[in-house]
Amino acid sequence: MSKVGFVVDHQTGSHMILRQKDEPHRRVTVPNHRELAKGTLRAIINDAGLTVEEFVDLL
Repeated sequence: MSKVGFVVDHQTGSHMILRQKDEPHRRVTVPNHRELAKGTLRAIINDAGLTVEEFVDLL
């Protein structure tokens, strides 16, 4: 997520908290698991302020 300005703020258990360096300073919680459910991934993408298409382009 560093491509869109997110860095790891801290980790609590198996969840990483990412924070956006620049405005609007969004915070996103990402489970550090091998697999994510579709709905969880979509929620993370939305919380990051991205569309699914923008996310796919970053891969």
